[in-house]
Amino acid sequence: MKKLFLLNVLFSITLQAQLQWRPLPSAVTNIDNQRFDDVFFINENVGWAANGAYAAVYKTTDGGATWSTQVTEQSLGGNYYFRNIEFLNENIGFLGTLNSLFLKTIDGGANWLPVTNLPISPGAICGLDTVGTSTVYGCGAYFSPALIIKSTDSGATWTSIDMSSYATALVEIQFIDENVGYASGANANGGIILKTTDGGTSWSLLYNSNVPGEYVWKLQILSSNSDVIFGSVEANAPNNGKMIRSLDSGVNWISKEVPFTSVQAVGFLTENHGWMGGYTSSLGTNFPFMETQDGGNTWTDIGVGSNLNRIFFLSNSLAYASGATIYKFSDNNLSNPNFIETNRTPLKVAILPNPVKDKLNISIEFTQSDHVVIEIYEVSGKFIKSLKIDTIDKASTKNYSFDFPYPSGTYLLNLHNDTGRQSLKFIK
Repeated sequence: MKKLFLLNVLFSITLQAQLQWRPLPSAVTNIDNQRFDDVFFINENVGWAANGAYAAVYKTTDGGATWSTQVTEQSLGGNYYFRNIEFLNENIGFLGTLNSLFLKTIDGGANWLPVTNLPISPGAICGLDTVGTSTVYGCGAYFSPALIIKSTDSGATWTSIDMSSYATALVEIQFIDENVGYASGANANGGIILKTTDGGTSWSLLYNSNVPGEYVWKLQILSSNSDVIFGSVEANAPNNGKMIRSLDSGVNWISKEVPFTSVQAVGFLTENHGWMGGYTSSLGTNFPFMETQDGGNTWTDIGVGSNLNRIFFLSNSLAYASGATIYKFSDNNLSNPNFIETNRTPLKVAILPNPVKDKLNISIEFTQSDHVVIEIYEVSGKFIKSLKIDTIDKASTKNYSFDFPYPSGTYLLNLHNDTGRQSLKFIK
């Protein structure tokens, strides 16, 4: 019996040592340094990946060994940003964009058609979650307004829920069953998490970071224990982001600082062992794929992965992540040894003149359709004011001018767009 016990322990240790994250071969990687915003698997073999700014969906039927292109923005005849993808089963799936377009497939992604019967059409779908056999939730947008959509008949009909009394922006939505679920994003006071127990009819505030300008970007409900919830708190420079965790369905929260600002992806195997990641900075810093084994007290760069937005678990020994490419956590040798991580390309921004006087004049070069939230902060990271939320229809250079009735000193201009967040110092 002792020998058998020791053999089981050794086997478990060996298996854990073999499990690691690797970049997968994919149909397209690093087009214009843009990332895959989402990945979803219905089982260990069949899955889909959505590239954001490149706006394309890829499907695999062999666990990520090979991928086929299903839909692109060119085939749709427009300029889009694909934010998320989710399936009810191998046939019925949904694709959210940041461009007032919401798509549905009933044939596994071979064909996609717009959903046109939403009572209130959201400007964007930033989060999607399917639950049970026929219920679908969506939410948006990170650039406002806050709205939730819901279907209980596999997307045949929809209801829209105005969330403006709870939030200014919504990014993520996750449900335990058809009635109990969570949504996250921001309000005027900071990053927030909301909970419903009646299918979205009413919501209660569970968490607020109380730092204006922050978002709770992603949520994870631990599959082995639905009382355990994780969230990623995206901050603004110079503040670091945070991992937050609740062990009692959101009644109480533990917050742990993560050693970079733009925290987005979150994925945990247990209460203490997990990973987080985010997008690259305006300074070209490649924010790493960080691992903790002690509940967020310490973090280690695993040396694989960047620009992360989603970590998706199928089991304790199989997971996928979306970022600069698609990454797989498993014990097999499937990987892409030739893949090279590259940094996000930030917006090109000019502040003229700098130092400013009574006007803050900004010029921003957009390389494609986009959205931008323009904010100003004290150099310490304290939020001052949101100046503008703008929709960019096409590649262009836009000029903005704002009154600047603030005392002399150093300030931060913060820009949050579809591909990332960046801060620039300026002086008055």
